[in-house]
Amino acid sequence: MTRGAKLALAAVMSLSVMAQAQPKVGLLEIKGSPKARPAELSWLMGSSEPTLREIVDAIEAAAADEAVGPIVIRLKDASLTSAQVEEIGAAIRKVQGAGKKVNVFSEGYGPAELLLGSYADKVLIQKGGPVSLPGLFMEEMYLADTLNWIGVKADLVQVGDYKGANEMFVNNAPSKAWEQNINQLLDSLYGEMRERLKVGRKLSDAKLDDAMKSAWMADDEEAMNAGLVDSGIDLPGLGEAVTGRPNAKIQKLAAGEESSLALGTGNPMTEMMAMMRMLSEKPRHKATMPTIAVLHIDGTIIDGDSSGGGMFGDGGSVGSRTIRNAIEDIRSQDLIKGVVVRIDSPGGSATASEVIWQGLRRLSETKPVWVSVGSMAASGGYYIAVGGDRIYVNPSSIVGSIGVVGGKLSMGGLYDMAKVKTVGRGRGPRADMFDSTKAWSPEQLAMVRDKMKRTFDLFTRRVAEGRQGIDLSKTAGGWLFAGKRAIELKMADKIGGLDLAISDLASDRGLTEYAVMDYPAPRSLPEVLEDAFKGFGVRAPGASGQNHLVMGLRELVGERAWPSVRSALSGLMLLRDQPVVLVMPRAIIVR
Repeated sequence: MTRGAKLALAAVMSLSVMAQAQPKVGLLEIKGSPKARPAELSWLMGSSEPTLREIVDAIEAAAADEAVGPIVIRLKDASLTSAQVEEIGAAIRKVQGAGKKVNVFSEGYGPAELLLGSYADKVLIQKGGPVSLPGLFMEEMYLADTLNWIGVKADLVQVGDYKGANEMFVNNAPSKAWEQNINQLLDSLYGEMRERLKVGRKLSDAKLDDAMKSAWMADDEEAMNAGLVDSGIDLPGLGEAVTGRPNAKIQKLAAGEESSLALGTGNPMTEMMAMMRMLSEKPRHKATMPTIAVLHIDGTIIDGDSSGGGMFGDGGSVGSRTIRNAIEDIRSQDLIKGVVVRIDSPGGSATASEVIWQGLRRLSETKPVWVSVGSMAASGGYYIAVGGDRIYVNPSSIVGSIGVVGGKLSMGGLYDMAKVKTVGRGRGPRADMFDSTKAWSPEQLAMVRDKMKRTFDLFTRRVAEGRQGIDLSKTAGGWLFAGKRAIELKMADKIGGLDLAISDLASDRGLTEYAVMDYPAPRSLPEVLEDAFKGFGVRAPGASGQNHLVMGLRELVGERAWPSVRSALSGLMLLRDQPVVLVMPRAIIVR
């Protein structure tokens, strides 16, 4: 269903209830961490949890629905990033612009929940619920001494003084360059957080300082006194709290669409045959009306095919072959009038990043290619971003890390300590480049450095080609920047989320009615099963223990931090196969 059709449907549905005295309270629930795109088999099994874009669309549709009055966004164990909060916040502003009040309710509030509440007219909390706003905290580990203690040598080098990617393995403290880089980034993120809370909650600097000092596991009364929330209520009284009416009706707002697997022929045999055909065939994914395509680059960038989960669970990786196939699919469809590339990636393979960049430039010859950055477009992620004609960022989006890292871990000392004997055999002049027992020779290291320098030169050339007027002396070398600073430095063009990028592109193309389609296209059930059971019977015995380890790590760091940790670990794993990568292999966890 098109965006225009959804708004029209909401208006039509409202006609039957216009005569009623009072509109209903619209209730939208957000659970867990919204995904960037529909689940793999959502076309078959129906909607599971809605995507971020579907949540935004549901909020905006409520603005035009006359059957709905005030809106409540209920956070049920939600785990939102700052960028997701900002995109939902933009949708809240549209509802308020239509003259409707928006409320946020949660059983407890942390920094992300309070940031979302700052967009609302009222912030409601379950009576007795906790509120915590300690600020931003980043913790780094430096493993050089630990690795030396266990006999492992980190043979890692980087191009870009501010890159910082190798430091946790080769240093026991941050360098001055990395200290400068990460501190300016945290200053930007913290300043953005404070500004949003001050504007949304109408707090002065002094009052916000006092609120942050007192709001460490504060209860609802303390949080109200600090100006962070408006009212403590009991959930059954939500409707009355919002409207002042004891019997206010609540209408759930649906986000996402149901499965199209509805046969309804009445003939069991016909339905069974149709279902079997549907299960075996690739789902239809072709534009049937003017369409804006959203091409997703989410996760670590790798050569070859995308992976549905990888070593570190959900999230997976983005394969250059998969993306190039999707680009050619989009390119072949005349009804696709423009493309928004949605990037949420710390980077990855240098080769894969270049291959995808080339694909975007080829695509831009026939269709406009714009870019929307979610939480991050760093290193290889930014490499791909500059292949677009226009870049949108959220205020808290992290972009940059224009630099290169490469190397390997030499395990010889560890093997000796463990009394493990290894025997290497090679044929050819460079066969022992990835010998796990010893560091690179000076000649080998010089080769790696030369390759890294050539990769860095190509990276900066791509940036200069894509970003007219950019000053590489201020932006290259590994610097990381938050959204607004990135725009000042001409690394991006406009503040806004995916929804704004889509609507702006549609307007630019003169579209009033249009569909939005996600790419890469969904795979068939056999393709999904083949990927899921790839290597089954060979790697399966170790998979159980590996999964327990990953699950334990995920539980330890928490749902909000896990995507960042997962991407960092996946980036590090690339060094097993190639000496030079465009990645930011460290997790930035803000809490």
